[in-house]
Parts: sequence; structure tokens; C-alpha cells
Amino acid sequence: MASLQFVRHEVISLKHHPEFSEKWLQDTIANDPSILGLGELELIDRERVQERSGRLDLLLSDGDSTRYEVELMLGQTDPSHIIRCIEYWDLERRRYPAYEHVAVIVAEDITSRFLNIISLMSGNIPMIAIQLSALKIGDQLALNFVTVMNQTSLRRDDEAEVASAEVDRGYWDARVGQSIMKIADGLLDLVNQNGKRKCYLKYLKGHAGISEDGDWRNLIGILPKRAYLHFRIRVQEPEAWIAKIEELALPVVKQRQNRLKITINPQQFQQHNAFLSELIAATIADDEVES
Repeated sequence: MASLQFVRHEVISLKHHPEFSEKWLQDTIANDPSILGLGELELIDRERVQERSGRLDLLLSDGDSTRYEVELMLGQTDPSHIIRCIEYWDLERRRYPAYEHVAVIVAEDITSRFLNIISLMSGNIPMIAIQLSALKIGDQLALNFVTVMNQTSLRRDDEAEVASAEVDRGYWDARVGQSIMKIADGLLDLVNQNGKRKCYLKYLKGHAGISEDGDWRNLIGILPKRAYLHFRIRVQEPEAWIAKIEELALPVVKQRQNRLKITINPQQFQQHNAFLSELIAATIADDEVES
């Protein structure tokens, strides 16, 4: 096997280079989003029109439950760039609440001022900043993407510790309101109406769940928010169920192991109670067979 040889490179500015443009960079990333270093992402849309707010450069997905709103900029970051990125992220998360959303800024020069501003928002806006370097090697060009900031979550060890801490019902009532938690109560009632084994709600700081007393498995996982509630449920033939759920105009995302993540608000829960009972009954029947 031949040994590697050292090759000198030259860092060039795409912003000031006559052959390259922001559209060229957009095309390059759209053709292979994995070059950003955020995993095997898929392109959903580009130049996505945002009402009264311009166009989002790229909308990417991990193929599961997370979407990335990507704003590109040649040269140095500036305040308007930051504001646009956050606005696009906010519009998309409001439009599609069933997904997790991450704001991503890609620029040739991520300034210390930018990082200081973003640090003030820590914990409120999931954001990734990626610094791009264009490297000229002979007559070829290489792009190097380096993540210089990632505040999408807590450290994994802290996250696990916080999420698994047990809390009482009062914690969630205060956090999201009693009307949202009544959806969790309603789901529990449907489980107990359709199943043979008595189930209960358990409360952790990161989420809630419906399971048998003493059983660590959640038959239904619950993530309450202030305006709606996500719940995760495993089904057989997920595509068939997704078709039914979409007919009801409920946001739904297919996740791993045939799990569906469904988003619902109090009004929708009352309106589609009979359908939810049917869905839960099918899940319980499948679970009892596997048990």
C-alpha cells in the first residue's frame, strides 16, 4: 500500500472568488448533505419560501424525527444572518410541531461576537454553527466543515440523569398546564378500557409514560408540551396506520421499531377519541401476543 504524501494547500475565500457563489455552495450541499458532518441527512427542500421572511436555504432531515433549518453565508456572520436563521427555525417548528427542529448556520467566518450572542440563548434555541473552509489543492477544491458550536442538548450524561429523575404529577401540571395533562389521563383511560392488565401513568422529568405497575416498559411514551402533546406508540403495519392518521389531519412521524410519534391537542383528542381507542386496542392486542 502506497504511503500518503504531504500536499500543501491554500485557503481561499469563496466570497471573494469569481468562480464560486452561495448558490454553488447550496448546490454542493444539496447534492450530498452528509458533507456537513451532521450524519446521513436527506434534502427535503431548498430555497423554501417563508411567509414575509424570505427563503430558507436548505431544509434537511435525519429521516426520523429531526429537521435542520440551514442558513448559508459566504464570508463573515452578521446580526441579520443570525436573525434570519432563528426566524426560519421558528417558522418551521410552528408549522410542523411533530418534529424536533435545529437551526444551523454555515459560514466561512464564525466570529467570537456571534458565539457570544448565541451563548446567551443557550437552552432556548437548539442551534449548530459550522465554520466552512475552502482549501485549494493543486487544481482541485476541498470543503472542510467544522462544527464550532452545538447546543442542541445537554451533555449526554447530564441529559440522562435529568430525564430519568422521578417527579410527581404536580411538576407536569405546572410545566405544561392541566388541560394538556388531561390528554395523558385520557390516553390512560383508553388503555385501561381496552386492556386486561391495569396500567398507570409514571412521571419523569424528561417525559411521562403509561405502563404496568412495576414495569419499566412504556406501552405509550408521552412528551407533553404547552400547546399539545406528543405520544409514541408501537404498531404493526405502520404505513396503514399513518394513512388513517393523516386523513384526520394529525401530525405523525414514523420512528424506529415501528413506532409512531403522534401530536395532538385537547380539542383533537376529544374529536378523535373513537379512533384513538381503536389504535390503542390494536397496540395492546399486539403487545399481549408478544408477551
